[in-house]
Order: sequence, then C-alpha cells, then structure tokens
Amino acid sequence: MAEVINMPRLSDTMEEGTVAKWLKQVGDKVEEGDILAEIETDKATMEFESFHEGTLLHIGIAEGDGAPVDSLLAIIGQEGEDISGLLNGATAEQTSENAVSNEAVADSSPAEVTEKSSASPAQEIPEGVEVIKMPRLSDTMEEGTVATWLKKVGDQVEEGDILAEIETDKATMEFESFYSGTLLYIGIQEGESSPVDAVLAVIGPAGTDVDAVLSARPAQATAVGSTTEAKRPEAPKDSAIATKAVADGQRIFASPLAKRIASDKGIDLAEVTGTGDHGRIVKKDVENYRPSQAAATAGSDAPATGQILDSGTVTTAPVGLPVGTEGSEEVKNSQMRKTIAKRLAESKFTAPHYYLTIEVDMDNAMASRVQINNLPDTKVSFNDMVVKACAMALKKHPQVNTTWNGDTTRYNQHIHVGVAVAVEDGLVVPVLKFADQMSLTQIGASVKDLAGRARNKKLTPAEMEGSTFTVSNLGMFGILEFTSIINQPNSAILSVGAIVQKPVVKNGEIVVGNTMKLSLACDHRTVDGATGAQFLQTLRAYLENPVTMLA
Repeated sequence: MAEVINMPRLSDTMEEGTVAKWLKQVGDKVEEGDILAEIETDKATMEFESFHEGTLLHIGIAEGDGAPVDSLLAIIGQEGEDISGLLNGATAEQTSENAVSNEAVADSSPAEVTEKSSASPAQEIPEGVEVIKMPRLSDTMEEGTVATWLKKVGDQVEEGDILAEIETDKATMEFESFYSGTLLYIGIQEGESSPVDAVLAVIGPAGTDVDAVLSARPAQATAVGSTTEAKRPEAPKDSAIATKAVADGQRIFASPLAKRIASDKGIDLAEVTGTGDHGRIVKKDVENYRPSQAAATAGSDAPATGQILDSGTVTTAPVGLPVGTEGSEEVKNSQMRKTIAKRLAESKFTAPHYYLTIEVDMDNAMASRVQINNLPDTKVSFNDMVVKACAMALKKHPQVNTTWNGDTTRYNQHIHVGVAVAVEDGLVVPVLKFADQMSLTQIGASVKDLAGRARNKKLTPAEMEGSTFTVSNLGMFGILEFTSIINQPNSAILSVGAIVQKPVVKNGEIVVGNTMKLSLACDHRTVDGATGAQFLQTLRAYLENPVTMLA
C-alpha cells in the first residue's frame, strides 16, 4: 500500500521547508534509510531520509519550492500502483458533499429554501473561497513585508504557484498558493508590513462577492481591506519587462535554489536572463549561463572643459565652486534588522548597564600561541584564548553566569559561551555548549565551524540558543576599545579590542609591550561592580599566564 510522506518538522520551531534538492526521482527504487531530499528551513539545510521502501511514485514539492510542515512531499508505493485516490481524495469528497447539498436544495420548496437560507449564519465564507493569512515563516517572525507580488487581482492561480515574496526578520522567502482559483483580493500591498495572520489575499471562483467574504472576518479583513481600493499592485506584464527590471538594478526575481547555485558559482544574477514566469530566474538559467564580454561603452558627445566649439567659444568651468546634486535614499528596514533593533532596545532600556574596562599584557599569550600553533594540525586564535579564559573565570564567579527573572535570579550551573558573528544582514550568536570543559583546540575548531555556517545560514536553532555569557570581538578590525549591549537573558557581555604594540613600564623601565583592552558590560540587577571587577581580574590572570588554562 502506498505511503504518503509529508513535509517533516526538522526542528521544534520549523513551520515551513523548501526542497533544495531531490536525490531521488519519480520511478526510482527507495530503500529504508535512503536520503530522499535536502530540505532547507530558515536556518539550515538538512538531509531527509525515507522510512519506507518501494518506488517513488509522486513528488509533491518541486526543487526550489517551499511548503508548510505536513504538506504532501512525496508518495512511495509499489510500481504501477494507482495513487489517484491519495492525490484527489479530498477533492472527490468535497464534490460528493456538494452534490448531496445540491440535491437537498432541489428537492425543497421555495419557501423551505428561503427559510434555510435565512437560518444560515450570515458570516459564513462561501464554499470554494479561501482566505489566505500572512504566514509565520520563522520561529521569531511577528510581522511580514510583501516584497513583491507575482500575481495580481484577476489572475488564475494554480496550487503550487508562487503568489508573493515575503520578507521576514531573517530572510526573503517565496510564498506559494495551496489553492487553485482566481486571485480575488490583495490585502497587503507591495512594500507594506502586517502582523502574522493578517489577511494577505483571497482566492476563489471568479465573480465571488469579495465584500461578503471580508465581512466574515471583521476583526482583520475589514481593517486590512479598507485601503485596498485605493491602490492595486501591478505585477510585470511579461518576461521582457521583468528582464528589464533586473537590468535597471531593481529587484532580481530568482528562485532560492537559483540564488544558491549562483552564489556557489560566483555568478552575478543581474547578468542572467530568466526564462520562468515573468522573467523569473530558475535553476536551469543559472546552470546554462555563459558569461559574455560586455559591450564597450560609447564615448560622450559632450564637449570637454576648454574645448573650442564651432562658434569659437571656449567652455570653462568655475574655479573653486562645488558642483553636484543633493540626494538621499530611503531604504526599508529588513525584518532581521527590525528584530535586532527591538531586542537590543529592550535590553538597553530594561537592564541597567554599567561598563568596566581593563588592559591586559598579551606578551605571554602571543608567545604561547606561537608554540601551540607549531604543533601539527593545531590552530588557535587569540579569540579562542579569550573564550577559554572567560569560561574558566565564570566557574570562579558564578554571579556573572546568571539570569534576572524578576522575582528570582537563576544561577546557571552550566557554562555556554555565545560568540557574536557578523553576517550579511545583521548579527547572530552561535553558542559553545559547556565551553569550560573544552580544550583550546576544541574551542578553535568549534568556533571556526559555527562562524562559517552562520555566514551561510546553515546553523540550526539549537546552535543559537542557551548562552549564559557572550563574547564580542572587533579586534580584527583594528578597534582598540568598545562597549556592547548585553545579549539577554545573559547578565554580561565581554567586548574584545585589538592587540596593540606600545611603550609600557615593566620593572621600572619603559619597554615595548603588547596590550589588549577588554570591556565588560554588566546588568547591575545581578552583577555588582565589585563582582564584575573581580571577574575581570581573574580573566586577566588567565590571559597573562596562559599555562594556567592548560592545567
């Protein structure tokens, strides 16, 4: 008997997945444990294996397409098995119900029909009409912005068509339709934002009374729909217009898979011509792309300064007077940027911050690092040494390894150090679990792996949760000293500056030394000034005597 495989929930926060790549095709034999596909969530790409044996009879979600958890992903069964009942069962059942309902109405007298009609609920949505809400596309998403509508009112929509591109706090994702019909109504215009579950669109049979549908959802639909008649979005009329939009430097329409392949191959999507709907770039466009030489730019026909014109006049430019055009540009904030702003503002204005700065002699640390890195297959950075020293200092000062909970303070008996990593759209904090139990080389390898996957958006939610202390290092950018905002629910965050060579006093003499400044931001509700100062003294002792971290 055929088995229906649905889109799996690959993490506790996953609500939607995108099929990055199918490793099996329709007609292939599948064994239990075989990898069916690579599925991409908003944070990671993971392999999904089959728990059934048989032949792959149907693929429900194409490569590059996304769908919510529990959507039909595939069907596995015996070769030649009839699966039409699995694909059309819901439709057949709905048609049967409609037929029974129509027969009942036909057998009733006009008076009975009128009586039944008046008794039906006034707010019931007509059958076959679907109200589509703003989806929750990530675990932290509270509102979404419609970046682009790929369908417009009056267009026919098939199940699986991409309706719009929606920008969340973490990414811009394609949102596909799970229904077929006519797009009757758009509730959120391009560039506008609305909270999760606000009315996004209405799909149903052509000629449906949209006002009646919206009145069935007065709490949201009326409010959102009140501005709809003022303006309607216009999608590109054909592929030529869409291609021109790319050439003019506007938004590039491309599938997630096409974007990933282009990034891996170093291809500029602005130079690729799309063959998908409305000029959208798809996988085959990137794979078939061949770079061509750019046409030479034509020279300007305008006379240069000092050039003699036909009339004998010589053009001159005023000396010493600035010329130019004033201008500015309003750029809409991404959902990730707005989330960062919200959380840091909450931390800054709810936790009473204070800052402590200390200078560390790094001569011994530099010498120790050279010796450690001379060992085979070993690579340790100064940041790894700072993380190790912090983990050991937290064991001696548990007050710093706490969380403020209002009526209580939670003392964390485990030490999980978060390491701030800058990514293209903002900042993420992967976490080193039980950092106090890790060696320097283990810390170095883990930080390198986590930071690399953070920049490629391959981290899982679990790898960015549970920190009890955070380290932020801008020393590699030449920053000598700075302060950070606490990454709640932590009670403190350490800011690491650059190592600088300068004159220092040792044993009463001025010599050349190497120093580094560390700044500790503390939540005064949990960490008093003396406690923070003692933590920094312990931290300095470990860094100035690295051998103590190896004991």
